[in-house]
Amino acid sequence: MAKQNPEKAGLYLDDFQVGQHFRSGSHSVDEEQIRTFAKQFDPQPFHLEAAAGKASFFGGLVAIGWHTAAITMRLLVESGLPIAGGLVGAGGEITWPSPVRPGAVLQVESEILEVRPSRSRPDRGIVTVRSETRDGAGEVVQVLVAKLVVSRRAHPDSLAEKAIKQTNAALKDGAKESYIQPN
Repeated sequence: MAKQNPEKAGLYLDDFQVGQHFRSGSHSVDEEQIRTFAKQFDPQPFHLEAAAGKASFFGGLVAIGWHTAAITMRLLVESGLPIAGGLVGAGGEITWPSPVRPGAVLQVESEILEVRPSRSRPDRGIVTVRSETRDGAGEVVQVLVAKLVVSRRAHPDSLAEKAIKQTNAALKDGAKESYIQPN
């Protein structure tokens, strides 16, 4: 699995535009991964045994939807969405239109749907992203539409104003020296 490219890391709210696309690295899924995840989180027979999977409406062993979601998250974090401060969810919707089968090679393609600065918190905003996880044949196995909290780049003037306020507060609390005045 690919590690996040440091040159791509660190996009802020103002760096995103509606229609931007991102593509992750890939992840190969095998029977052992499917069974291991199923044993721990969803021990249903069609996730654990090939014969039970074949007898089910899936027609074979398949990964749990949440396993697909976990792989998707890892792909997004490591190489898919280079958001400064990480991927912080504020809600979303997820569907699994097709199952993931052993041998699948998953990759995530994401598109920015909306970029909205916060009215109450000027240091951040919400980016709505549609991420499609596809297998090696190009079939969509998961669709995630997520609202992500994304930081805004600190404006140099706001940093200076903050430093002045902190200095003035410290001086007010005990120092007899004059206050610093902003330009």
